[in-house]
Amino acid sequence: QVQLVESGGGLVQAGGSLRLSCAASGRTFSNYAMGWFRQAPGKEREFVAAITWNGGSTYYADSVKGRFTISRDNAKNTMYLQMNSLKPEDTAVYYCAQDLELRTMMVFGSWGQGTQVTVSS
Repeated sequence: QVQLVESGGGLVQAGGSLRLSCAASGRTFSNYAMGWFRQAPGKEREFVAAITWNGGSTYYADSVKGRFTISRDNAKNTMYLQMNSLKPEDTAVYYCAQDLELRTMMVFGSWGQGTQVTVSS
């Protein structure tokens, strides 16, 4: 079982930037598509971005397209989410996930514990 640990969350003003990291344990990190999801207070968890096993293709929710960039470094067992032009509505707990089915974005593997991102207006 892969363990995932997110970091990089925090408080930022609207228009600012943050970079989230997701560090994975285990040797199978590079075998799987990975993704980021988020959950705002009182709302369901939603898909944010996904990336194929080799980083060759990326997928984004419409709400973050053009502002967020997902990437991965398989040599470091780490995935990233660069978030620019942040908006108050981006405030949520952000989770990374392993082993996504990329047509449905269903997660079949591990989840991280989450990292809080708060964007002030």
